[in-house]
Amino acid sequence: KASMGIVSSLIRGVFERLGTKDSRVLMLGLDAAGKTTILYKLKVGETVSTIPTIGFNVEKLQYKRCEMTTWDVGGQERLRRLWRHYYTGTDALIFVVDSADRERLSDAAEELSAVLSDPGMSECKSVLV
Repeated sequence: KASMGIVSSLIRGVFERLGTKDSRVLMLGLDAAGKTTILYKLKVGETVSTIPTIGFNVEKLQYKRCEMTTWDVGGQERLRRLWRHYYTGTDALIFVVDSADRERLSDAAEELSAVLSDPGMSECKSVLV
């Protein structure tokens, strides 16, 4: 529970940096990293039971006077090649890594590098890993 509080606090820091305009936030990461859990913790304030995301979840999150349209995109290997279709117009990227899954940390690093080097992410102002 304490670690989720830290994550929520870090994400609120990203929202602070976005300023007062409505923004588009993209949440990416490998499958089972915790993206959907984090999204709904931010939305409803509690941890909810989730199932693997096939496709995406999208929620509007309010932070102060800003509305963040937050896209949580599935991280299964076969879905990762579709991530680029969500890049355009992204103001902030939250790349979720399961630090307990040491066997896949290098996979997560490779995927993050590929995302950040894609020209479609040129408008992205903030990145949180």
